[in-house]
Amino acid sequence: MNTILEAIQKSAIRIKHAIDVKDIGYSQEQNSSGETQLQLDIQSDLIIEEELSRVAGVHTIASEEKEEPMVLNESGHYFIAFDPLDGSSLVDVNLSVGSIFGIYEGAFTPDKMIASCYVVYGPRVELVFADTEKVSLYLLQAGEFEFVKHIRLNEKGKINAPGGTQQCWAPFHKSMIDSFFARGYRLRYSGGMVPDLHQILLKGGGLFSYPGASDKPEGKLRMLFEVFPFAYIFEKAGGKAIDGTKRVLEKQPKHVHDTSPCFFGSCDEINEVLSVYAGQQ
Repeated sequence: MNTILEAIQKSAIRIKHAIDVKDIGYSQEQNSSGETQLQLDIQSDLIIEEELSRVAGVHTIASEEKEEPMVLNESGHYFIAFDPLDGSSLVDVNLSVGSIFGIYEGAFTPDKMIASCYVVYGPRVELVFADTEKVSLYLLQAGEFEFVKHIRLNEKGKINAPGGTQQCWAPFHKSMIDSFFARGYRLRYSGGMVPDLHQILLKGGGLFSYPGASDKPEGKLRMLFEVFPFAYIFEKAGGKAIDGTKRVLEKQPKHVHDTSPCFFGSCDEINEVLSVYAGQQ
């Protein structure tokens, strides 16, 4: 596992350098979701592929930018799914973006997940890594990632980060989101999954939501690359992650690019979501 973390750290440093380059224009390619790829998306994907290919224990990788999984080493036993640069469209307005990694043993299913990780490229480059025991925060300093602290969520938070197009929300979902604001929760939503969830984790709690809606009934965020890795981190930090009615780490994707509605947060907020959504069944 240490060699995988080291490969992710090397990738992060290289991606940070790539972000700092002036030209981040669009390519002529589309990713698996039909989105036009930035040159930076493609470059980040290749950087991570290259670094992970040097780790003998990695059997297969799957990326948001690749249509199908790629076998790297038949004798390996780790399966790594990643979003190489989540929120890349925010780079040109200089907002924080990130890389997300889900680490599985033997197969791309949530019951096989043994660790997850994400990197935030902002004013500072920070890395959060979760294994079976704890969630750890690291800070990039002079070319090395230094341990800062372990992360634990409070039972209740103060931040509300609601995703999706509001006009497409179900009325009961909108009422629930409005009720959080009516009780003094602060809106914190950048349009980037990584920085928004990072803020909730480091500020001690709150709610991030991306529901199923009329335009995207199964949500927008991908299970293997985005939802499962953050669900693992939030659970290990003492929080919860659900799809509205059940734990997301109990879901089984049929394809590597399958999506899911998702709610991440501290226990108090997630319990309220469960209660509201149960009333709609």
